[in-house]
Amino acid sequence: MDSSPIKIYQTDDGQTQIDVRFGDDTVWLNRQQLSELFGRDVKTIGKHIGNVFKEKELQKESVVAKFATTAQDGKTYQVEYYNLDVIISVGYRVKSLQGTQFRIWATQHLKNILIQGYSLHQKRFEQNAQALQQALKLIEKTAKSPDLTLDAGRGLTEIVSRYTQTFLWLQRYDEGLLDEPKGQTGGDLPSPDEAMQALTALKQDLIARKQATDLFAKPRSDGLVGIFGNLNQSVFGEAAYPTIESKAAHLLYFVVKNHPFSDGNKRSGAFLFVDFLNRNQRLLNQQGDPVINDTGLAALTLLVAESDPQQKETIIRLIMQMLQRQE
Repeated sequence: MDSSPIKIYQTDDGQTQIDVRFGDDTVWLNRQQLSELFGRDVKTIGKHIGNVFKEKELQKESVVAKFATTAQDGKTYQVEYYNLDVIISVGYRVKSLQGTQFRIWATQHLKNILIQGYSLHQKRFEQNAQALQQALKLIEKTAKSPDLTLDAGRGLTEIVSRYTQTFLWLQRYDEGLLDEPKGQTGGDLPSPDEAMQALTALKQDLIARKQATDLFAKPRSDGLVGIFGNLNQSVFGEAAYPTIESKAAHLLYFVVKNHPFSDGNKRSGAFLFVDFLNRNQRLLNQQGDPVINDTGLAALTLLVAESDPQQKETIIRLIMQMLQRQE
């Protein structure tokens, strides 16, 4: 990442200029640069960064990178840099208006860079995607022929056809082309108490069927409260997770990865994911079919559980794409 492009950010008053690194679809600043940006000393910036990780707002492995940086003594050192997620969080904590201005500037430059990269690969990708979709439509049509009586064959074809778009999204992301969908603004989250009441009812049912023990969905400290606190937070006066899709995706991810319960985190995360969609009338699509079936939900939950923290944005965008309304 040491070859990442650098652009100069200048404050409106012209008093501060910062060399901003771009790379991995984000921007990067070190502690000294954050200090200059927000007008706080390096020690204060370090304290806020430490709290971001201590409170598990962000996972350090996915938002910190080291770059070779030449110091004033002329020597080169490996220095920690922090991405836009950390920059926004620190700006919110120090209540700096400069954070808002920087976020707008960085977002616009990132958009320009991504659009340039997208244009280079889109034509080739769309040709491949169209060819695959046409082939699968032909297979689906053939499988539904009256001459085909094997139910298993039809069912398998429907499953392949249903999840083809998911495979295309994965290819699109691998090529750096998967964007974040706009989604449906809003989404009412249950309170932590309401979520626990729903989980308790599920727990009793599972215990009655001998599919769980008393440890299932047993809270560990205030983990679940913290998750819902994160989902309800705002950044610079705007909701951090403004759409139903983003709330649902992050709810599943946080419960599965943060382990707020002694046991059953994957099942609890999948249940709360479905419960949230149901509360917001998004469990079914416009044709009355589930937006994701039992097999797909199980696979998606395992995908989250096995993913590396650095793949978080990939997973979140994939879930959001799968929840998009299909006309």
